[in-house]
Amino acid sequence: MLNIQAALAEPVDRIAPFTGAGYLESLRDDRNVFIYGQRVGDVTEHPGFRNSARSLARLYDALHAPETAGDLTCPTDTPNGGFTHRSFRSASSVADLEGQQRAIGGWARMTYGWMGRTPDYKASIINTLGPNADYYGPFAENARAWYQRVQDEVLFVSHALVNPPVDRARPPSETREVYLHVDEETDAGIRVSGAKVVATSAATSHYAFLQHHGPVDNGVASLTMMFFAAIDAPGLKLFCRNSYEQQAKATGTPFDFPLASRFDENDAIIVFDRVFIPWENVLVYRTESLPPDFPLAAGFMQGMAFHGCTRLAVKLDFMAGLISKALHATSGDEFRGNQVMLGEVIAYRHLFWSLSNAMAACPTQFAGGAMLPNLQAALAYRALAPDAYGRVKEIVHKIVASALIYMPSTSRDFDNSEIEPYLARYVRGSNGIDHRQRIKIMKLLWDAVGSEFGGRHELYERNYLGNHEEVKLRLQSIARFDGSFAEMDGLVDRCLADYDENGWVDPAWA
Repeated sequence: MLNIQAALAEPVDRIAPFTGAGYLESLRDDRNVFIYGQRVGDVTEHPGFRNSARSLARLYDALHAPETAGDLTCPTDTPNGGFTHRSFRSASSVADLEGQQRAIGGWARMTYGWMGRTPDYKASIINTLGPNADYYGPFAENARAWYQRVQDEVLFVSHALVNPPVDRARPPSETREVYLHVDEETDAGIRVSGAKVVATSAATSHYAFLQHHGPVDNGVASLTMMFFAAIDAPGLKLFCRNSYEQQAKATGTPFDFPLASRFDENDAIIVFDRVFIPWENVLVYRTESLPPDFPLAAGFMQGMAFHGCTRLAVKLDFMAGLISKALHATSGDEFRGNQVMLGEVIAYRHLFWSLSNAMAACPTQFAGGAMLPNLQAALAYRALAPDAYGRVKEIVHKIVASALIYMPSTSRDFDNSEIEPYLARYVRGSNGIDHRQRIKIMKLLWDAVGSEFGGRHELYERNYLGNHEEVKLRLQSIARFDGSFAEMDGLVDRCLADYDENGWVDPAWA
C-alpha cells in the first residue's frame, strides 16, 4: 500500500500528476474511515465510496487526455519541469485567470457541477502559498514547499475549518477537550487532539487542511494552528455520514439515482487522537504567529469564490437545460408563467457566469507579482448564491410540481410485463416523448432537487461559504476598507450639493 507521507518525503521522480489509476491506488493505505459502524478496508471498492472515487479518477485522467489537457493543464513553475492543473499554479495575468476558469469549468462539466470539493477547490489556497509565503512568517519555507509539492502531483487536499457545534456559547478555554488543540510539542512536531467539521470528501483525499476558525482566546493560544494532516496518519479518524451512493445502489439503479450513485461527496467528522503533525506540515502555530485576517489577506476568499462561482455556473447550465426538458416532457413549456420562471433560472445562470468572468477579467494585485480574482465580484457571488440556489429549487417545485413524483418506483418496473403496458400508456410524456424517456428525465430532476442527495446539495450551496449572516455582514466593512463605499457615499454627497432650501446651487439648472 502507498503511504502518502513516505511517498512525499521521497524525491519527485515523475513530472506528471496522478492518472486515474494512480489516484485510486494512492487511496489504498491505512486510513481510518468509518461508516455504518465498521471501518472501511478500501474506499475505492466500498459501495459507499467507489463510484465517487471513480468520478474523481476521471478528473485525473482528463489531465492526461489529449482532447482535454489543453484546457486543463499548464506547465508547472516548480523545478520538476512538468505540468499541472491550471488552478494549482499562481496566476500572474488575466490570461492565467481565464485559463484557471476554463480548467475549473472543464472539471466541473465532467460532474455536471455536482461535485463541489474536487481537488481544484483547495487549490484556492494552495496556489497562494508560493507568492505569499512571507505571510506565514516563521513557517514561510513550509508554505513554499507545500506550494511546490501539491502543484507537482495535483494532490487532493480536503479541509475542515469549523469547530464542532458543542457549547459554542462558551469560550474555547472551556471546550478544549472538544476543539482541536495541541497535546504535546516536540522537536519534530506537535501532537494534536480534538475534532473539526465538516470534512467533505476527506475519505477520498490525500491530506486535510486544518485551520483555526473564530476568535482568538489568548488563554488557550495552543488552539490556534494551521496545518496539513495526512489522511492515513495514525490516530486520525473519519466518521462519515450515511452514503447516498450506497443507498442508491441498495434501493434502485443508476436510472433511478443518476447523480447520487456517482457524485456523492461524503461528509465526515474528522477526529484527531494524538495525531503527530511534523513541523514541515505547519503553517501557523500559536497566536503569536497567527497572520491577520486570513480569508482575505491569504487570498483564500477570492480563490474559493472563483472556484465556487464557476462550478455553480456550470451546475446552473445543467439545471436550466434539465428544467427545460422536464417542462417539454409535460407540455409545461407552453404556459407563460412557466416560461417566465425558467427565464429566471437562466438569468441566474447568466449572473454567475458574469461574476466568474469579472473575477478573471478584473483581478487585483497580490504578493509576489501574483494576481487574485476580483474581490467585489467574489463577495457578490458569496452573498447571492445561497438564496439564488434555493430559489432555483423553489422554481422547480412550482413549475414541475407533481410530475416529479408521478413515476414508478424503479426502472425495474419496466421488466414486469404485467405493468409495462400501463406505464407506456399512462406515464408517457408529451410531444412524442415515450414513458421511459419521460421517467428518465423526471428521475434525474428528482435526484437533483428531491432526493436526500438533492437536499444535501441545497444545504451545501446555502452554507459552505459561511453562515447566512456572515456572507453579507462583512460587505459593508470591506467596502469601507477598499474605498468603494466612499465612492458610493460621495456620489450621494454630490447630488445633495446640487441644491439647497433656496433652489439649485449649480446654475446649470433653471
